[in-house]
Amino acid sequence: MSWLTDIARPEIRSLRAYEYAVWEPGLIRLHANELPWRAHGDSSLAGLNRYPEPHPYELTAALAGFYGVDPAMLLASRGSDEAIDLLIRAFCRASQDAVLICPPTFGMYAVAAQIQGAAVLQVPLQREAGYGFDPAALRAACEGAVKLVFLCSPNNPTGNRLDAVAVLELARELEGRALVVVDEAYVEFSAQPSLCSQLAERPGLVVLRTLSKAYGLAGARCGHPDVVALLRKVIQPYAVTQLTIEAVFRSLQPAALEEAHRHVATLTGERTRLAAALSQSSGVLRVWPSDANFLLVEFKDPQVALQRAHAAGLLVRDMRRALGLSQALRISVGSPPQNQRLLESLR
Repeated sequence: MSWLTDIARPEIRSLRAYEYAVWEPGLIRLHANELPWRAHGDSSLAGLNRYPEPHPYELTAALAGFYGVDPAMLLASRGSDEAIDLLIRAFCRASQDAVLICPPTFGMYAVAAQIQGAAVLQVPLQREAGYGFDPAALRAACEGAVKLVFLCSPNNPTGNRLDAVAVLELARELEGRALVVVDEAYVEFSAQPSLCSQLAERPGLVVLRTLSKAYGLAGARCGHPDVVALLRKVIQPYAVTQLTIEAVFRSLQPAALEEAHRHVATLTGERTRLAAALSQSSGVLRVWPSDANFLLVEFKDPQVALQRAHAAGLLVRDMRRALGLSQALRISVGSPPQNQRLLESLR
C-alpha cells in the first residue's frame, strides 16, 4: 500500500466492495432479476430493461484515450459533484478530518464536506492578484487534519486560471499528507493545457474533468491508480446509466468533437466581445478576465442589472453572498443573439 491509501479512511481501506452480477453481455442474462422485455419506446442500443455495465470499462478506456491517461488512472462518474463527494467520503472521517478550499470558489466542495461531517478550512484567493492563490498560506494551513485541498482552475465564479507551476509544486510538497484536487470543469475554454499530463509525475494530484460544459455530458476524475481503486469501492455499481454511456460514445465521434470545438471557439469569441461591451457600460465597475465560459462582472447596482436582465427574459447568477463579491454577478456566455439581448437590456 502507498501513502495515497494510508491517508484514506481506514474503514474504506478495509471495505469489501459490493459483489455485483457478472458482466458477460454475450450471454442470456438470467442472473440479475431483470425483466426480459424492453419497455415501450425504448430505443437504446443495449435495452434499458438490462442493468448497464457495473463499472463501464469500455467507456473508461474511451475517456482515458480522450484525456490522454492510462485507464487505471480514470474513474467515470455522474459529473464532478459525485467525484467530489466520493473523494471526501473516502478520505475524510466525520469530526476528525478536514478539506481546504480557496473562496470564492465552487460551493459543492464545502457542501459535500459538511454533509460528511468534515471540517472546512479556508484560505481566500487574493483579489489584488487577480484571484490567484497563495501557495505559502495554503501550505501553512494544511495541518494534519487536512486530507484534501480543492483548487478550481479556471475558477468558478472568478473565471481565472490558477498558476499551474505553483499547483504542481504544492502537490509535490504535500505528498504523504494530502491530495491536491484540481477541478478543471472549464479547461476547454482556456488556452492553457490540462494538468492531466502531469498525473504520472505527481501521485498526489487528482484532476476532475467533465464533458458537461464543453460537450454537454458526463464527468470523469483522473488520478493515481491507488486512488481510483479505492474510490471504486465507494462508487455505486451501475452509477453511469446506459443512456449516458451511449451518449458519451456518440459525443466522442469525430463529427461530434468537431462540432463541440466549433461551439467552444464561438463561445470564446463571444466571451471577448461580451467582456469588451460590458466594460464600456456606465453601470459596470469591472469585468474580470476569464478563461471559462462565463464572466464575473461587478456592477454599481447589481440589483438593477438583475432586474433588467430578468425583464428581458434572461437569468444571470447573483454572486453577492460569495466572499468579496458584494457587487458581482456571474454571466454565462450565450449564443450571439442571447448575448446581444443581454447587452441591450443593460444599456
